[in-house]
Order: sequence, then C-alpha cells, then structure tokens
Amino acid sequence: MANKVFHVMYDDDQKLLHAAEKLVAQGLRVKEVFSPFPIHGLDPVIGVKRTRLAICSFLYATTGTILSILGTWYFMVSDWDWNIGGKPNFTWIENAPAFVPVMFEFSVFCGAHGMALTYLLRNGTLPGMPATNPDPRTTDDKFVMEITTEDNPQSAQEIESLIRATDVYELSIKDY
Repeated sequence: MANKVFHVMYDDDQKLLHAAEKLVAQGLRVKEVFSPFPIHGLDPVIGVKRTRLAICSFLYATTGTILSILGTWYFMVSDWDWNIGGKPNFTWIENAPAFVPVMFEFSVFCGAHGMALTYLLRNGTLPGMPATNPDPRTTDDKFVMEITTEDNPQSAQEIESLIRATDVYELSIKDY
C-alpha cells in the first residue's frame, strides 16, 4: 500500500484551528500547517514543541558583545592609542563607558542577523533551497494542513472521511 499525503485547504484560520482540534481529538496526527501568518493557539493543538530560538538569539548577541569589546580594545588601546584631550588610553576599562552604545548596537546587529540566518536555514527558505510549500495560495489567503498515512494508524479512507467531516475548502490527495 502506497503512503498518501493529504493537503487539506481552509479559507479561514479559525476553521483550520477548529478542524485541527477535531482531527487531533479523533486520533489523527497533523504533520505540518502552511499559512500566510501564525495561527495563535495552533502549536499546542498539533503538538509543536516550544522553540529554542531565544537561546540562539542570546548566543548571537553575546557573540556580538564579545566581538565589540575585543574590537574596541584593539582599536583604542592596542593598535592606535591616541592621547585625546590629555587623556591617554592605557586600558580599555578607562574608556568602556564611551563604548557602551557601540557594544549595544553591535550586540543587536549580531543577534538580528544571526536570527535571520537561523530562521532562513531552519525553514529551508534560503535562495537555492527546494520549496516545500504544497500550494502557493498559502502565501496569500489560504491555509493548508498536511496529514500523511505514514504518521497515522488509520487507513486512507478513514482519514479522508474524518477530513471531509470538517469545514474543508479543498482536499488534495497524493501518493508518495
């Protein structure tokens, strides 16, 4: 028996949310949801775990802070120490308050760019990566729920009948 994938399309986010609740309550596992914007309350329904992106963001910002401290020390103390206004730059700590805006901005810069790259890599949306979106309408105004027979104990006919009992807009069934 070939595995089947069901792409169930809805025209409203609340219809998809209620259908997901109903299908999960009946024992189906939803593999993926494609939508033009986040649907609040959907993650716990379909079993998506809490993300660890906040830890990544902290690490990227910490890297930016360390690099900015090393950079300001190198530029002002080690490489090109100037006597500015009668105040020589013997140590970095004497000049640290002047570098707080630089350190903050570079931390934010590294955190933001690191998170953007992590997001694109994690979602597979960098240029040249193959697209996994089953329908381009999900980038505009439609919502697609992906259900596979591989992830569920029910047969394809049972899954289809459970799906058709919801307020479905369009149903696509493919072998894979």
